[in-house]
Amino acid sequence: MLIVGERINGMFQDVRKAIQNKDKNTIQDLAKRQADAGARMLDVNVGPAASDQISAMKWLVETIQQAVDTPLSIDSAKPEVIEAGLKLCKKKALINSTTGEKAKLDALITLACDYKTGLLGLTMDEKGIPNSVQTRVEIGLKILSAATEAGIPTEDIYLDPVVLPVKFGQDQIGIMLQTIRELKLLSDPAPKTICGLSNVSQGCPDRSLVNRTTLVMAIACGLDSAIADPLDKQLMEAMITSELLLNKFIYCDSYLTAYKKAL
Repeated sequence: MLIVGERINGMFQDVRKAIQNKDKNTIQDLAKRQADAGARMLDVNVGPAASDQISAMKWLVETIQQAVDTPLSIDSAKPEVIEAGLKLCKKKALINSTTGEKAKLDALITLACDYKTGLLGLTMDEKGIPNSVQTRVEIGLKILSAATEAGIPTEDIYLDPVVLPVKFGQDQIGIMLQTIRELKLLSDPAPKTICGLSNVSQGCPDRSLVNRTTLVMAIACGLDSAIADPLDKQLMEAMITSELLLNKFIYCDSYLTAYKKAL
């Protein structure tokens, strides 16, 4: 399973301060620790930390790549900020993210083709987040079809069923899980599925417990990837054990250690 490390995001206070102060040590420490903990890709998001998001994105990408060679997920609501990051990526990147809104979808598919990246598509559009599995899957199909027609390989397309906070709607988890199942049936080979895992526990008292329980359930439904905190040891061990129990790798007594060494 692909874990995309979520921690280099200007929404976090330590990262926000590091961006504002051009503190390379904090950013590089987060990059190294996430990679060491099992993240095989790092999400990079300036967020609200800078008014000049293009310059801040460039600084982040350069700073991270001085410390690790882990591929990057370039995350922004602005295509021009995404492109600024993509220009500097040394390895194949992931664009995070488009929606089914035509203008945004067209713009980010163009960037994905130009820079030969993966593309993450949220199953929502200009009308917002649908409250039904069927509509989310229809939007997923729209994104998948547009991307493959433009020449993006199916294995480079990641569809996100959209995870909403369980505190405000417990029914959303069932919708999300069923959406994962149905997204995997859209094509052969199937598109990848991904989720922003930590969204599920917003406002909850024991976020780690909610996150890892949701992750285990989602893996059983076909989830391929998650944007999550690899520094949460219990979360990572739950993920590894889930993949073992689903027969995704060979059992051994020291399977946690063996899995990590295989990364």
